Amino acid sequence: MGLQGKVALITGSTGGIGRAIALRLARDGCDVVVNYRTKQQLADNVVEVINAAGRKAVAIKADVRNASEVEYMMKTTLEKLGRIDILVNNAGIEAGEPCPFTQLEEEDWDAMFDVNAKGTFISCKTVAPLMIKQRSGRIINISSTCGKTPSAYLVAYSATKAAVIALTQGMAIELAPYNVRVNAICPGGVDTDMNEREFGALQRYLGKTKDEIRRDWEATIPLGGRMANPDEIASVASFLASDDSNYITGVTINVSGGVELH
Repeated sequence: MGLQGKVALITGSTGGIGRAIALRLARDGCDVVVNYRTKQQLADNVVEVINAAGRKAVAIKADVRNASEVEYMMKTTLEKLGRIDILVNNAGIEAGEPCPFTQLEEEDWDAMFDVNAKGTFISCKTVAPLMIKQRSGRIINISSTCGKTPSAYLVAYSATKAAVIALTQGMAIELAPYNVRVNAICPGGVDTDMNEREFGALQRYLGKTKDEIRRDWEATIPLGGRMANPDEIASVASFLASDDSNYITGVTINVSGGVELH
């Protein structure tokens, strides 16, 4: 797939989708930067797994909201691994709890935009000049189907993911002349801790138990009636990072089991 010996930098890669992408790209031949902000032990674990499998991996602490820290992460990557071929912007949060937008706290709105939208922008802005110079690169942004079809009680999160889609498409046009491809993955429901917290928080608004909310959601998914697992998102990231997708840029790929077909 053309990934042997490539270097991938993955933000927010200590668990869930980010961890799965880090392990998948390493399995496909990449050396990997495991980025974290607070969970060093989890980052070190991912590094250990990758190193044990025969690929190089390093954990680098950096807050994607901070341009100087992202610059440090890029420079450290170059010092330790020599280049950056693939950037996966996975770092993201859902601040506070799902709630009606009239109850949404301003600080939670700001926090989500700072990480999900601004953090993605800062990482792209920092790494893109390097990719332009080397005339090659792959940028993969993790958005969400919420960025295309906003969800009730997730208005701010949906808005941040819509911003990621617009950023992806605009960058794809600007960077195409330099052979830098920019694409986004839009997961639907994924079996992660974040989704479990969402189901729990929604109980008070929907009048159902967490298990009932999950079952109702999964019943809307045509493909298997289940949520995705993180490895299924990682396989799409691997495709977009590989030479098999050389003529694809500016796309937003839903990985949702067809839930949007309803």
